[in-house]
Amino acid sequence: MTALRTPEHRFEGLPGFDFAPHYVEIDGLRMHYVDEGPTDADPILLLHGEPSWSYLYRKMIAPLAAAGHRVIAPDLIGFGKSDKPASIDAFSYAGHVEWMRQFLESLDLRDITLFGQDWGALIGLRIAAENEHRIARIVIGNGALPTGDEHTPQAFLEWRDYATTIPKFNIGGVLQRASVSNLSDEVVAAYDAPFPDETYKAGARAFPNLVPITPDDPASEANRRAWAILMNWTRPFLTTFSDKDPIFSDGERVFKKLIPGAAGQPHVIIKDAGHFLQEDKGEELAEVLLNFIVD
Repeated sequence: MTALRTPEHRFEGLPGFDFAPHYVEIDGLRMHYVDEGPTDADPILLLHGEPSWSYLYRKMIAPLAAAGHRVIAPDLIGFGKSDKPASIDAFSYAGHVEWMRQFLESLDLRDITLFGQDWGALIGLRIAAENEHRIARIVIGNGALPTGDEHTPQAFLEWRDYATTIPKFNIGGVLQRASVSNLSDEVVAAYDAPFPDETYKAGARAFPNLVPITPDDPASEANRRAWAILMNWTRPFLTTFSDKDPIFSDGERVFKKLIPGAAGQPHVIIKDAGHFLQEDKGEELAEVLLNFIVD
């Protein structure tokens, strides 16, 4: 497939993001990840969503690593410093799950604390269900595992229409509008950095149409199988949703109801945070994860 690679100079001097880059090749594509903290410690895997990249976790990586954990934050294929297939047709839900599976296998990650938000949850929960032997515990914030059998929020349908039809996809503007915090111009530019022009945004444009919203979606059956496993999941499972996310409002309830490992856990609603709670309350979220791992 034809893939684009964002020039390195686009990532120079990004505020709060001075982490050394690491790369692994997956299906002929270069995948970037941040890898901080002791390499022999159990890993915390931070999975971003749409249309962000590992920069979203910059406020969490340092405190998690300082507490003695190995912190790994990959850029999904099509995002961040990872290669970007030029065609929307190169992306699928199953393809993203497979790319992430290969990533975990190439680093041989085990005893993982998985944190997923947005598409980081859609991909991460599939990864957990299909690779149980690698996952010690799960934390989900503002995410879901849809099968197309449930109600689709109007806010998501409007977002899908925007992302797939707007002539110029304003990535940094999306991060600003979906955050409660007032992002500086430099931070907005950092979210735009991976995408020099519209040709780099195929992955970002593809994601909304890959969410299963009908029962016969290509991904629906695989997600149902994942739910069948998660409904018997007894390892620790925590929800950390925020109070100002129009898409995943009350989304934590289904996990708390259906997943055995969620019973008795110190579930949290992050106050004054939008969809991108890592941006609004990253330090607080890191503290939640640290307390959960200790418990």
